[in-house]
Amino acid sequence: MIPVTDRDAARATGMNADRLDALVDDLDRRYIARGRLPHMQLLLSRDEQPLLSVVRGHAREGGEPLHEDALYRIASMTKPVTSVAFMMLVEEGLVALDTPVTAVIPEFSDLRVGSADGPRPERPMRMIDLLRHTSGLTYGLQRQTPIDARYRALGLDEFQQKRTSDEFVAALAGLPLEFSPGARWNYSVSTDVLGVVVERLEGANLESVFQRRIFKPLGMADTTFMLPDARADRMTDAWRLDEGGGISVADHGARSGWRRTGCFHSGGGGLVSSVADYHRFARMLLRGGELDGVRLLRPDTVAAMRSNQLPGGGDLASLSSAMFSEADYQGVGFGLGFAMGLAGGEYYWGGVFSTYFWIDPVHRTIGIFMTQHLPSSTYPIRAQLRQGVAQAILKPSRN
Repeated sequence: MIPVTDRDAARATGMNADRLDALVDDLDRRYIARGRLPHMQLLLSRDEQPLLSVVRGHAREGGEPLHEDALYRIASMTKPVTSVAFMMLVEEGLVALDTPVTAVIPEFSDLRVGSADGPRPERPMRMIDLLRHTSGLTYGLQRQTPIDARYRALGLDEFQQKRTSDEFVAALAGLPLEFSPGARWNYSVSTDVLGVVVERLEGANLESVFQRRIFKPLGMADTTFMLPDARADRMTDAWRLDEGGGISVADHGARSGWRRTGCFHSGGGGLVSSVADYHRFARMLLRGGELDGVRLLRPDTVAAMRSNQLPGGGDLASLSSAMFSEADYQGVGFGLGFAMGLAGGEYYWGGVFSTYFWIDPVHRTIGIFMTQHLPSSTYPIRAQLRQGVAQAILKPSRN
């Protein structure tokens, strides 16, 4: 086992460096050495002090080594960013959690439930339904109903839509809901719709809103919807699990689809980012909405976002109708943009390329894990990460 943990930092923050090293060694041996994942990058901090920064594997099919400044398709880790942008508008009084979605997206005024001639929803879809995935919308990848089959046929899950935001909304408005808003939880394109809400309230596209409100204030210089040519050499390839159990390249970094200018910015899954950038975003959340003197949100807003907002205080196991999401269900709640453990209070989310982040506000730890492997449900690496870090905590945080 090769030590990778900053042992002085671990000692100062009450962490067991040997256990952290063992965790990294196990991940390396189990996933990278066996070719199950092409690469991994892991950053762990406590009290915002980095304890380990690990880079393993190759970034591209040609064997180029992965570097610390690598860029990744973060997919659904875009959702918390979109949710933060929306909550900034809530704080400014431009919209509220109980505002009907039709107040901003009137195209949804004639939605039906179950079928095109089905009943109207029992209550209006509200903004909070978009944030917590209780809207009645779905993803085509759920593969359960004729409705999500229509999503697949129309390509409504795709990150690079050929539609404009207005055309995306119009396509959704022509399809029925899976259920009446608020009745159940279903992982869906809800956050893409939330991104359109942000665009319409701001009168600008999501890229410009994010840059002005979040990325520039936080110093997230590498996070964007479209990969600039000047940074294309830092973009990793993305791999996909084959039927035979091997992996092959699904999207080449050198000619990635993220290098093309799209007419739709997916608030649910379209961003490219780096470990360093997303760590800054996570630090802002851990600090209650502020970083380096720049405040994006009030502490009470962040507290509400990381609190369970599911109807009746239930968990995903009791309310979910989804076959797939980026979280387990038992004992897991959902707030305003991410899931949380109802017992421990940590909150987190991931992306379909197997990216992942978690924040533990009690022990003040942040973990950022990046790789590029489809689908994210292949390996239980996220649970292993959180469990391994939890077992390395020796004493309470000083803060």
